[in-house]
Amino acid sequence: MIDEEIEIRATDGTVDGVLFRPEGERHSPGVIFLTDIGGIRPATRDMARRLAEEGYCVLMPNVFYRSGRPPLWDFPRRLGEERTMKRIAELGAPVTPEAMERDALDYVEFLAAQDSVAEGAMGVVGHCFTGPMAMRAAAALPDRIAAAASFHGVRLFTDDPTSPHLVLPRVKARLYFAHAVEDKSMPEEAIEKFNRALEAWGASGNRYESEIYEGAYHGWTAPDSPVYNGAQAERAFKKLTTLFAETLK
Repeated sequence: MIDEEIEIRATDGTVDGVLFRPEGERHSPGVIFLTDIGGIRPATRDMARRLAEEGYCVLMPNVFYRSGRPPLWDFPRRLGEERTMKRIAELGAPVTPEAMERDALDYVEFLAAQDSVAEGAMGVVGHCFTGPMAMRAAAALPDRIAAAASFHGVRLFTDDPTSPHLVLPRVKARLYFAHAVEDKSMPEEAIEKFNRALEAWGASGNRYESEIYEGAYHGWTAPDSPVYNGAQAERAFKKLTTLFAETLK
């Protein structure tokens, strides 16, 4: 496996990141791995590398490049703590819905230009803050993104006019959503409303799956999370690799 530090000359600036690709001359399907609010760090590198080992060329961009380069945190993240919530707001503010779609276009263009990436369909996976970004990528590139997944994605359904669920009519990809329990950023009522929106979208023949992972709390997929759940993280990884294997290969 080759880990390559990269830079993307994007619409809104220079995006740093990492490209994980299998060794040799093979051409692998392209996948965009979007990190949680913690950004690029050893834990997310390991997650992206493991996905690449399944036979994908995986781009992990610094989705918070407008705020700086990793490490983006100089203190432990504790949800609910004042300085943690302030830092989350600082990192997230520049990544507007419009910026998410512009970035997605730039990420796909970069991947498509790589010799190691096969022509055709690509996939995207988001975590936490970037769950909505995975949806917006699929909406911005409906003829290129064939699969999109979100793990403990935040605020996927809100009453706001920019709610992520409103992009569903533009999406053609097969979708997968894994929700945490007792998640203030995606409570049970929001999940129910989101599922109804998915059901309406699926009535036209679109494919999706939306599940609550029992006993798994927000952030359970990241090995360095205080609520990491090994068994449920393995389940999530299997769901993700099955989704990509059935849509991208």
